[in-house]
Amino acid sequence: MSKKTIMLVCSAGMSTSLLVTKMEKAAEARGVEADIFAVSASEADNNIESKNVDVLLLGPQVRFMKAQFEKKLAGKDIPLEVINMQDYGMMNGEKVLDQALNLIK
Repeated sequence: MSKKTIMLVCSAGMSTSLLVTKMEKAAEARGVEADIFAVSASEADNNIESKNVDVLLLGPQVRFMKAQFEKKLAGKDIPLEVINMQDYGMMNGEKVLDQALNLIK
């Protein structure tokens, strides 16, 4: 399996950075090569354009922006979903990694 690029978007990029660390540990434990990173909603556009993103996950606190991101991703073949609120709250890197990998074709 080739390296996967997983982008998480939240309001400031802070709380999600802890989740990124947990997801990276889960990926490493499974032998999954992944570039997992978190950005603020305002930085997301640049990353969508400059990186080869395989999947975009929105933090629950920015789920109201899902329609905006659907428009930005139109024609780009990048799956988009909101992170499960319970998994986010528990910082469950395993489950959020599963969610991301299941969205990648």
